[in-house]
Amino acid sequence: MANNISTMAELDQLKQSGRPTLVDFWATWCGPCKRLVPIVEQLAEEYDGRVNIVKCNVEEGEDLAMTFGITSIPALVYFNAQGENVNRQVGLQPKAKIQEELDKLL
Repeated sequence: MANNISTMAELDQLKQSGRPTLVDFWATWCGPCKRLVPIVEQLAEEYDGRVNIVKCNVEEGEDLAMTFGITSIPALVYFNAQGENVNRQVGLQPKAKIQEELDKLL
């Protein structure tokens, strides 16, 4: 299951793990976000121990969303193992496309 984060401190802690990180920015009122939930949950299980996969509700983590310039959701933000922001996908994405991005980070 993907954990929830809402602060930069929480994200920084994840980025220090030495593993790639995927942050799913979402909101409860967002239809495409709801459709992405099962995909993100499946990927969290499949990549457990290899990639940190977390969710950030933009209403609870407004400052974090603003830090990364999130203006449309769902937004997936990818960080490499060194903690650098390396990619972003906006909108509902198929599982295979997300897996492709995650595999590039491993």
